[in-house]
Amino acid sequence: MKRREFLKKSTVAAGTITAGGLLDRSAQIAAGEVQRGSELENRASLPQRPYGQTGVKLSIIGFGGIVVKDAEQQHANRVVAEAFERGVNYFDVAPTYGDAEVKLGPALKPYRKKVFLACKTTQRRREGASEELKRSLARLHTDYLDLYQLHAITDVEKDVDTVFAKGGAMEVFIEAKKQGQVRYLGFSAHSEEAALAAMERYDFDSILFPVNFATFYKGSFGAKVIAAAKSRGMAILALKALARQRWPQGDPSRKDYPKCWYQPLTERDEAKLGLTFTLSQPVTAAIPPGEESLFRMALDLAMSFRPISERDLARVEQMAQSLNPIFKSRA
Repeated sequence: MKRREFLKKSTVAAGTITAGGLLDRSAQIAAGEVQRGSELENRASLPQRPYGQTGVKLSIIGFGGIVVKDAEQQHANRVVAEAFERGVNYFDVAPTYGDAEVKLGPALKPYRKKVFLACKTTQRRREGASEELKRSLARLHTDYLDLYQLHAITDVEKDVDTVFAKGGAMEVFIEAKKQGQVRYLGFSAHSEEAALAAMERYDFDSILFPVNFATFYKGSFGAKVIAAAKSRGMAILALKALARQRWPQGDPSRKDYPKCWYQPLTERDEAKLGLTFTLSQPVTAAIPPGEESLFRMALDLAMSFRPISERDLARVEQMAQSLNPIFKSRA
């Protein structure tokens, strides 16, 4: 299947495109694709989508913990509060994000029962994963996580085989779910091969994966994983919606975005195209870059989200052709 054909067939959500054309927002709400009154909703108007087949609804923009990395606690508290008031109910963090857990825990404390909190571990063996889970729970001031993820699955042998071997990290994940320390299990990946292999080993609730216009069109990266996750009923959580390309050598603007290892989309019109592309895939939510300014821009843009048009689809495809995407298919 050609990438453009795949995109048309997978445009979020099932039923968003009908014989009569694109449904408007009120029709989407009526159809159950964007709902009000769900268990995690608050009073703001940011749209929500189903988290897989769990019955949970998440805001279409998630809060990446890197946003509060190295921030003063008072500022972190304010940024989290503002995000919550605008409708963000999905927060994601990891121990590898510097002091992000330490800052996010106290900031989220007033809202903990009203949000969906996701964390991760790069530990591949049982002992390390167990220790890291306990530490993350303590730092985040909670006795459970809504989602716990294997972080950065990249290599089939080193990562996937190891976590599923005897004494691997998956033993901790499964036990934690049985004990109520974790509600749902997932993984993040930057490799198609590793992502597909992990799906074959366990019935995960979700995948956190790059869904980006440039990697899709120029890098031929992502379509197989999206299709596989969708066929399994998994929730797809999107990374890198606002990635433009790898940093060009010597780009002076790199110093302005220290939390981005890639060149982000910073011009508002282009950022809207990139984010709209991602949110028009069968994804539950997208997590913007860790730069606070980019997170705020993504949140603003998502408030008025509409599925991507044919005209804009052609624009992003053309825009991708001149870029050096952050991920490319090995095939």
